[in-house]
Amino acid sequence: MDVFQDTEMESDNDDGEWGMIDRMRLWRHDALMQHLYETAAFWGDKILSWTNDANDAFWLAQTYFMTHQYARAERLLTRPFPAMTSKVQSAPLNGLEHRLVEDLKMGSLTADTKGKGKEGHPDTSIMPQLPMGDAGMMQIPEELQDSVSRLVDMSVACRYLAAQCQVRQGNWTDATEMLGEANPFRHSARSGPAVPNVDGGIKVEASMCHLRGILMLKLNRGDQAKLCFMEALTLDVKCYDAFDQLVSGEMMTPDEEWEFIQGLAYREQTQDDADFVQLIYTSQLRKYKHAEEHALTRRRLVEEFGLSDNPDVLFSFADALYAQFRWADCYTITTRILGLVSIHDPTMPLHIACMYHLNHLHSKLFILAHELVEREPENPISWYAVGVWYLASGKWPQARQYFSKTSLMDPRFGPAWIAFAHTFAMEGEHDHAVTAYSTCARMFTGSHLPLLFVGMEQIMLSNHLLADEALNAAYAACDGDPLLINELGVMAFTHGDYQRAADLFKRSLELAQVTQSSQMSWTTTYLNLGTCYRKLKNYEMAKTNYQHVLEIEPQHPQGLGYLAMVYHLLGEIDKAIIKYHEALSIDPINGHLIELLNLALESDLCCGSLEKVYPGGEEAFRAMMVSLKTKVLDASKKPKVDKPGADVAMSVG
Repeated sequence: MDVFQDTEMESDNDDGEWGMIDRMRLWRHDALMQHLYETAAFWGDKILSWTNDANDAFWLAQTYFMTHQYARAERLLTRPFPAMTSKVQSAPLNGLEHRLVEDLKMGSLTADTKGKGKEGHPDTSIMPQLPMGDAGMMQIPEELQDSVSRLVDMSVACRYLAAQCQVRQGNWTDATEMLGEANPFRHSARSGPAVPNVDGGIKVEASMCHLRGILMLKLNRGDQAKLCFMEALTLDVKCYDAFDQLVSGEMMTPDEEWEFIQGLAYREQTQDDADFVQLIYTSQLRKYKHAEEHALTRRRLVEEFGLSDNPDVLFSFADALYAQFRWADCYTITTRILGLVSIHDPTMPLHIACMYHLNHLHSKLFILAHELVEREPENPISWYAVGVWYLASGKWPQARQYFSKTSLMDPRFGPAWIAFAHTFAMEGEHDHAVTAYSTCARMFTGSHLPLLFVGMEQIMLSNHLLADEALNAAYAACDGDPLLINELGVMAFTHGDYQRAADLFKRSLELAQVTQSSQMSWTTTYLNLGTCYRKLKNYEMAKTNYQHVLEIEPQHPQGLGYLAMVYHLLGEIDKAIIKYHEALSIDPINGHLIELLNLALESDLCCGSLEKVYPGGEEAFRAMMVSLKTKVLDASKKPKVDKPGADVAMSVG
């Protein structure tokens, strides 16, 4: 087979001689397919001069659009043309032959789907050329006014293309007027989710709804944008752009996402491909809930559809691992994805975040950021990577600068907004952090994370009423995040409701186990649970939780100290003294532990000798205590330096 020969037209050649216009349409089409846009525009302009045909005008406007000549394309689409051309090959709304005069007089036009083919010559005697006046504006004689119309008034496709041109030029208001603020076809008999597209393609109506949603975002009307994207996806489940805006833009809560995506009319619109479309969309949803369903979805995509090495399917697996705080496993998958494709936009934030969390990968993060900036300086992800590297290095102002640049390049890039607010939180500027998180919450109304972080900052500021308000709002958006449940437990503990706090901490750990999260990430929650039981005087349960912490991390100083306190309260003084010593060997300047150890030793002195608990007896122990107190006094004179980073969960201890 000769890939350089177009055999598609062989059968058409037998039907008769091709005229000059037919041959030039073939040239125009092939030039477009081979990215010779100037060639396509050159011959397309000559074709239009001869035919004055709406189809030829549409394809010339498409050529201008592809070469970023948006104003030129818009002018062509909005200039008057003869209302009655010889043969307008149109595929109106949703592929059905229908003149929508009642719907804003918007008919439709899709020229021959490939823009080439044999057509009859239009009768130029009944289509006079419209004269041009000063400054290139159309001057329409009175006798011709009733026989001409703009392409945007004759065709849905032309109106959609004209609106695209206006969007590219930043004319949001004009584009909104061109499309209408609401779908004008909504109540038409040819519209609706149950009406399939005749040619099996994507409905122009759905594309127009998606573009209308983009305009609503540009005009800061987020609620209307969400409705437009939902309508686009409802009308045509194949419109992935609308799905991506809803999911990646976090316009819906996880529960809303799940219900909406599962309820789309897949069978009615794509009967043969319904299962696949539903599965691939489901795999892209957030992973806070439905862990079993997500696992089954990925298994079916791999086993039934052979997508084991597809980047989007692998991303779904990586996203689930990231939600479980399994940074190393997630990094392995994201590395595999980037080995298949150099850039995968959904994967890059996960890949960069894993490199931030894994300290030994910080040098690789530095190299990656440099490579991205060199290869793709116009991609916001590149500058986001630079900002994350500065964040990992503890250079908050520089990180903030690059996160700000990222959000200016792409205002809908959520990770940059969150990271920008993190820089204030890590710097101790909690008021500024609250403001930044609140801005993020207004932009991404379906995400609970900004509200969660607002609540955590308010806890740091001891604004307990505001913390409760923010955390409850986050819980209303997502009740399946174990980290959020932990923070609610912290607030219950703060209010003195220890039993409710214990219940919340237990639920947090149960959710973490369902998602198979890394146990190391939840040591603080086990500490919190043990502390609640200690406050409730349930010392056995407190001891069990503290011992679990030490099973996960044997050198955990707080776990050792709290376990020593429980032994002390249970009257097991010898064990308490041993654990106090172990804790002080890790954290030797902890004044609280030293004081508690003194109390334990005083209690033990009433019952026996120090020989059995400290080598060298009482005199050696007293000497050790004097040395420790000297270290504490020396340390208290030194300025404190905050360390970068924070625990996954906040401790109530």
